[in-house]
Amino acid sequence: MADVKISEVSPEQGLSSAQVEHQIKTGHQNTGEQSLTRSIKEILRDNTFTLFNLINVVLGGLIFYTGSYKNLLFLGIAFFNTIIGIIQEIRSKRQVDKMVLLAEGKSTVIRDGQPQSIYPEDLVLGDVLVLNRGDQIPVDGVVMQSRGMEVDESPITGESKTISKKMDDTLTSGTYLVGGSGKMLVTKVGAQTFVNHISNEAKEGKDTSSVLLNTINRIIKVLTYVIIPLGVVLFIAKYLGDSHLNRAILGTAAAMIGMIPEGLVLLTSVTLAVSAMHLARKKTLVRDLPAIETLARVDVICLDKTGTITSGDLKFERAIPMVPEMKVADLERVVAGITYGTGDTNETANALKTAFEDPEMTVKTSVPFSSQRKWSGAAFADGHDYVFGAPQFIFKQLPDHVIQQIQKYAKQGFRVLAVAKVDGLNAEQPLKAPEMIGLILISDVIRPNAVNTFRYFNNQGVTIKVISGDDPTTVATIAKNAGIQNAEHQIDMSTVEDEADFEKIAAEHTVFGRVTPDQKKRLITALQSQKHTVAMTGDGVNDLLALRQADCGIAMASGSESTKSIADFVLINSNFDAMIDVLNEGRRVINNIERVASMYLIKTMYSVALTIIFVFLAMQYPFEPIQLTPITSLMVGIPSFILALEPNFSRITNQFMRQVLIVSAPAAVCVVGYVMVIEILGRFFGLHYEFTSTLCVLLTGAICWLALVLVSRPWNRMKLAMDVLVLAAFLAIIVFFNNIFSLVSFFNKDIWLYAVPLIATAYPIYIFMQGVIAKILDRRAAKRAARAAKRGGR
Repeated sequence: MADVKISEVSPEQGLSSAQVEHQIKTGHQNTGEQSLTRSIKEILRDNTFTLFNLINVVLGGLIFYTGSYKNLLFLGIAFFNTIIGIIQEIRSKRQVDKMVLLAEGKSTVIRDGQPQSIYPEDLVLGDVLVLNRGDQIPVDGVVMQSRGMEVDESPITGESKTISKKMDDTLTSGTYLVGGSGKMLVTKVGAQTFVNHISNEAKEGKDTSSVLLNTINRIIKVLTYVIIPLGVVLFIAKYLGDSHLNRAILGTAAAMIGMIPEGLVLLTSVTLAVSAMHLARKKTLVRDLPAIETLARVDVICLDKTGTITSGDLKFERAIPMVPEMKVADLERVVAGITYGTGDTNETANALKTAFEDPEMTVKTSVPFSSQRKWSGAAFADGHDYVFGAPQFIFKQLPDHVIQQIQKYAKQGFRVLAVAKVDGLNAEQPLKAPEMIGLILISDVIRPNAVNTFRYFNNQGVTIKVISGDDPTTVATIAKNAGIQNAEHQIDMSTVEDEADFEKIAAEHTVFGRVTPDQKKRLITALQSQKHTVAMTGDGVNDLLALRQADCGIAMASGSESTKSIADFVLINSNFDAMIDVLNEGRRVINNIERVASMYLIKTMYSVALTIIFVFLAMQYPFEPIQLTPITSLMVGIPSFILALEPNFSRITNQFMRQVLIVSAPAAVCVVGYVMVIEILGRFFGLHYEFTSTLCVLLTGAICWLALVLVSRPWNRMKLAMDVLVLAAFLAIIVFFNNIFSLVSFFNKDIWLYAVPLIATAYPIYIFMQGVIAKILDRRAAKRAARAAKRGGR
């Protein structure tokens, strides 16, 4: 049955259970989507086999050669960091994978004459797949039955024009059903499908860019080119400068270990993974980790009214005849006949099916609802043709009294739809002589927490825009009732020409009604061109283009499979209030990584500077690897993991490098300065290496602790306790374990004769240097802004 023909499979019966088993055994089964998370094997590989781990292992081998085994302790820190990263990411993976199962949509197939819901990966060759509006087609096939099927093939052609599908027409995986319904015969599965041959624009068209990760990766890239050459040069200089081989190796190892910001990349990845786990517990699926950061930078959120402001539950209110000969019961019967005749399954159709039973009117031709047309229709056996939908899209012009009546109901918050008699029905042709026979009023239910949610976003400086296919007056009324600022600034997009200034329209209005899918995309693009970071929420196929265009796409789990397949986030409970949690998680990640990154870079900056200096000095490098371990673990490693997971929901400043340098640069300058002072004192007073290196460790630890205290602000009891405990642990090492760490005894009074005065001056000098560097950074920023303004003026 490898070559299945339509004649071999009945659309009513589908495959039998035996035939399905045969197809599975012969390898004609579909394959599932690629996992959103890395496999455990990939997690182990990517966290273990890193450049910095390789450098650590090589340095460990060289230190082992010297016989100074205690200096290998730094490998324990690297190993501990790697293990923490692996464990956290695996925990996050398991939580996210659970959410994927909740968000994953199912396909309906006909097997043994009965409809069955199965996952797309369970489809087999020859299956009869049932398709409804909004479904993404998971495999390749041909049409068996069509009830006004219209397909968006933009993922293949790049053109958003919909294409009508009839019997025997081909259907391609990755495309979307935007109108009608029907059945298809599956002719290709797995690797044979189009979607597995060609990158699908809808799913792979855009990758979420992470400003944070990109910045850190640039830092790492620079260090990659610096660490190894500098280490080699330092080793040669020390070895040729009459240093003992072992001393040259230990000094070089200490310098290179200091330059490695071990844990920074790991910490960033782990923090994002933990955030995804937290959000998964709150029923929000993150499909792309950097999107957490992107959403935190969003300053405009565009909403589709249904499912965000409103609950998505629609209710039929009443039918209003507009011609004397039309009775309410007759109008309701026509509307029910169109709804059941087209087979539509959208929210409006479901509300009408709840209100009315099937009148069982014989339908000759039907035109299902389309987001582009915004109406549906049916030609009945009694010779009458009717359409039902948005008045502005059915009629080119309406009498003033009808417009006033529609506006009156819209201002009351009703969704107003028109019923019209037409002369002939053709989906490809404009409506002929439509005659208004009645209005249908539908009501929306505002979400219980909508007012509080929008108030929160307003307070956070996030602008809300409502982009809807419904009447702008209705949408504006609902938006105003939900507490959206400037909701009265509305526009009917059906009156906007294609060549209109969309940037001006997007900037001046808050509510956009009667918006076509292409207009939604153009509005998003217009906002982005004004340097806004834009998020778009939606749940229907009419939101696809806009979701794809937005910097961050958010879909409701109750929405269509096509929207979920391209969104960055899926709200499992279809609850827009969950966006507050996502925003806060993103801010926590950015703000916390921003401040802990400075702690990692202090060590990197002073190590690079000292390495360059000591290449040209006939002195031993001031540290051994073992001496850096207390500073690396107590002043950086342990506190950074605690601080990175702290609540921190402040607004994003988009000044990552400035915030990092304002802490790390003064500290690094102070460390380098004090080390040089200690080396000069050592030469002048004839102090031995262990004595001067102990002083260097004390001063470096004191300065790094000052930086930690500054980074911990604003303080709370937990952070104060952490700062005190790491200081106590650092002092305990000096007092009780000085031999292990190659330090002189704590009870040697001479060490404190030098250390106390130097440490006492550290804080004022640090604060002074911070002020100097802040002025330098501000001056450079002002010059860049002036140059940008000058270029803009041209």
